[in-house]
Amino acid sequence: MTDPSDPIEKHVEAMLQLLGEDPQRDGLRRTPARVAGAMRFLTSGYEQDPMEILNDAMFDVTYDEMVLVKDIDFYSLCEHHMLPFFGRIHVAYIPNGKVVGLSKIPRMVEMLAHRLQVQERLTMEVAETLEKVLHPRGVAVVAESIHLCMMMRGVQQQNAFAITSSMKGVFQSDSKTRSEFMELIRHRKEAFA
Repeated sequence: MTDPSDPIEKHVEAMLQLLGEDPQRDGLRRTPARVAGAMRFLTSGYEQDPMEILNDAMFDVTYDEMVLVKDIDFYSLCEHHMLPFFGRIHVAYIPNGKVVGLSKIPRMVEMLAHRLQVQERLTMEVAETLEKVLHPRGVAVVAESIHLCMMMRGVQQQNAFAITSSMKGVFQSDSKTRSEFMELIRHRKEAFA
């Protein structure tokens, strides 16, 4: 049964009715509550601050080579159709006296992805957040993803995927650094065990 005090549930119930469905039939009775819960989870990134995630785990370190965390799985909702897009993000930076705990980078990606997004903005937000917090010599972010809005509606392209990038600092100005990053993300992980 729909919670009359939950505005999202009420809107989902109304949408089901507008689509010609009976929200009280057996299979749909709890759908408004499930959709409301899913939407709150999938947009929980609005309740978090990416700066706080990173600021909580910064360390002074003398290290001036590339730090790369690749193959970070993510999923998000396209702000145009509220359909999922998902894939992998690769994040690198060259420290300038500070590093961030490695696990914080995937957490930041997940938090930014749990908002209504477009892939281009998500890619830039990851890079800009790292740049603001760490002030590194450079940041590079590449996102590869599949968009269900392209697969299920519109052009209905089942095999198309999108790649976006954001290069800052030495990754933008130095082709050798950028090439090293691109070469490193091309290699797929083999099993460690």
